Amino acid sequence: MFDRIKEDIASVFDRDPAARSGLEVLLNYPGIHANILHRWAHALWLADWKGLARWISSVSRFLTGIEIHPGAKIGRRFFIDHGMGVVIGETAEIGDDVTLYHGVTLGGTSWDKGKRHPTLGNGVVVGAGAKVIGPILIADGAKIGSNAVVTKPVPAGATAVGNPARLILRQETDAAEQARRAFAEKIGFQAYAAAPDLPDPVVEAIRHLLDHMQQSDARMDRMCESLSRINPGFCDQKPDALKAEDIAALQDDEARKQA
Repeated sequence: MFDRIKEDIASVFDRDPAARSGLEVLLNYPGIHANILHRWAHALWLADWKGLARWISSVSRFLTGIEIHPGAKIGRRFFIDHGMGVVIGETAEIGDDVTLYHGVTLGGTSWDKGKRHPTLGNGVVVGAGAKVIGPILIADGAKIGSNAVVTKPVPAGATAVGNPARLILRQETDAAEQARRAFAEKIGFQAYAAAPDLPDPVVEAIRHLLDHMQQSDARMDRMCESLSRINPGFCDQKPDALKAEDIAALQDDEARKQA
């Protein structure tokens, strides 16, 4: 038990720059207190001392402002920063190295006895005020933005924001997305795929911009190919190098097409 407490204190230093000493963390961090009390309550819950387990959970809520049902399964190095208003339901499952901020709810969507609360994978971060609802999976390394309302699974490494939550960094493998990324790489634009903190409208605008640029680039290639039939060296010339007779030839060609 003491090894787990030391591990919890060490994890605080990794994730909170305000932490200054182990004693300060142990005495003043409600997330640590709630985590220790939950371990006792969870052990009693598994031993079928459910009434006593719920009583310890209630005492923990009174002392820390954090409500963790004794039936919830919590992994190692779990850190609740600030903590006030955090609610974790009975069938919630939390992996290792997970971080929750104040006001987070891991709640259910039904009154059924079965699995009704979310599962958080390893390394998940849930921002302040976020609500993660239902028996969904938030996969390893995912991030939930502050005040997001998440009711659908979030894939590994993705970031979800908004109400209802939408993904702003996805592991897409379809042809359209591959074409966007290839074109972005061709023009030297790297920030698109490497900026998970961009707000969703910006990412969507960039996606549409890349699509439009691809279409414009393809049209320019077709135009250049057509012009090269009239003047084979046209595409290698500067814009002001087009001669008057070339312009006249283009106009005559266009007139014949329209006729």
